[in-house]
Amino acid sequence: MNPAQRITIIGAGFGALSSVREIRQRDPDVEITLIAPRAELHYLPGIIWIPSGLRTREQLIVPLDNFFQRMKVHHVAAEVTGLRKGGRVVDTTTGEVSNDALVIASGGRFIKKLPGIEHAITPCEGIAAAEKIRDRLRAMTGGTIAVGFGGNPNEPSAVRGGPMFEFLFGIDAQLKRERRRDKFDIVFFNPSKEPGARLGPKAVKHLLAQMARRGIRTHLGHKMKRFDADRVVTEGGEFPADLILFMPGMTGNAWFDQTELARSPGGLLQADAQCRVVGSEHVYVVGDSGSFPGPAWMPKQAHMADLQAAAAAENVLMGLRGETPHATFKVELICIIDAIDHGTLVFRNEQRQIVLPSTRLFHWAKRYFEGVYLKKYR
Repeated sequence: MNPAQRITIIGAGFGALSSVREIRQRDPDVEITLIAPRAELHYLPGIIWIPSGLRTREQLIVPLDNFFQRMKVHHVAAEVTGLRKGGRVVDTTTGEVSNDALVIASGGRFIKKLPGIEHAITPCEGIAAAEKIRDRLRAMTGGTIAVGFGGNPNEPSAVRGGPMFEFLFGIDAQLKRERRRDKFDIVFFNPSKEPGARLGPKAVKHLLAQMARRGIRTHLGHKMKRFDADRVVTEGGEFPADLILFMPGMTGNAWFDQTELARSPGGLLQADAQCRVVGSEHVYVVGDSGSFPGPAWMPKQAHMADLQAAAAAENVLMGLRGETPHATFKVELICIIDAIDHGTLVFRNEQRQIVLPSTRLFHWAKRYFEGVYLKKYR
């Protein structure tokens, strides 16, 4: 391969940084340019611990300058506005960036169409959202806390429900720890009667049993209508809420509209089993930006983005060598649903699903994994 060949990666999240590592492991010479507004990784799995004070902003933001230097990455501090010439030119807020191959790992965008959604906090929007939850909880002397998530009606897989269970159980545990749980009513709401179905039937049963055990009320199986400042309104009734945490379904980034890339029914980039954007040459997608072939329960999580990044890296380099890309990724879900001091392990692949009961061990395993994962980028 000609060492002068250039690969551009869009994003600075899990999928993008895994793509950098995987490409660099396979080719020490190829030019890598990464486009993202800041040279920072925001470790979003850790934001579940911000409300309780287990984590702060500073602990979850990793500056990437050292990592970029080690990996010989040229960072362009900009936002992407569109693509031209079949993806060979990326338009950004600071000018254009040319490439021989492109990896899009810019994450998803939350669908904010529900009337009154400004009254809800969307936790996975980032660290500031988790800090807002922390500050609101501190200021409350009692009341009703509503926690729920929705989906993308055109793309059932474009949902991220796992963190909402963690906020739900974490807030319950935090209020107990602060000896004021009796002053609060906690309600979990979801349009489905089986929330978290992609975790598997065993996990759904376990989660609902946990809610019942903790005295968390449920409002399930009713389509969302709107949020008011002080209530959640569904087609199956409404209930008061002093604090609303809601994770809407996901769709593609706004700048996707300024491209000719193939889109899925839910607005994500349509990928094939090799992570190529369908109908494009040398354009790949990794993580939440893409819609991939596979089981309906395929998760939107960092682990899945890492698996896709390995396949995409292999295929990008094969394509640039003139070979036919053939690497694929396995589909598996691994998550620890944490509740501040305990965690439940959920695993699922094509053959089996496992739910291991809540123990302190899994909470510490999640914290250990965070340390190991971030070490790669420090």
